Amino acid sequence: MSFLSRLREDLDTARTHDPAARTDLEVALNYSGMHAIWLHRVSHRLWQTDRTRGAARTVSQLGRFLTGVEIHPGAQIGRRFFIDHGMGVVIGETAEIGDDVMLYQGVTLGGTSLAAVKRHPTIGDGVTVGAGAKVLGDIQIGAGSAVGANAVVVKDVPDDSVVTGIPGKARPRTPDKQEPLVDPATYIDPAMWI
Repeated sequence: MSFLSRLREDLDTARTHDPAARTDLEVALNYSGMHAIWLHRVSHRLWQTDRTRGAARTVSQLGRFLTGVEIHPGAQIGRRFFIDHGMGVVIGETAEIGDDVMLYQGVTLGGTSLAAVKRHPTIGDGVTVGAGAKVLGDIQIGAGSAVGANAVVVKDVPDDSVVTGIPGKARPRTPDKQEPLVDPATYIDPAMWI
């Protein structure tokens, strides 16, 4: 995939996931989550070569300084990844994130070991992780799952699950739980009456 195609895909993803996004220019200039992802792509490329790993860490820390999002350059991230609001997101070195994943602010994909092994979570395709959630250790979050806000997840989660609570408990994600609670075509904002 070419650089411009990837850029277009990122901008389309942001506009799909955030109804407040009005234009591609607005997203490109103002979305810290998008900036963090772009800087991660640069740092991850540098991480692939031993002699440029120091530069990779520098780019990664620059991204953290500029965006409030810390993504280790070793983390593997799929396509159409989106971080909404961004601030306080931490993604560890051995984390693996599939395609079409969305994280909200304050999410930690953290480790539970100090050993140089796979110690961060693997997030399946199409997963949404709510604000403030902590997903810790070498665990799997199954494709199509949703992690609730402020949940603390330390065990594997099957595909198509909803995880809530501390510690996180999974239940099947039924089709009615995958649809928005409000139909955007018929929704009337109550603020219009103020």
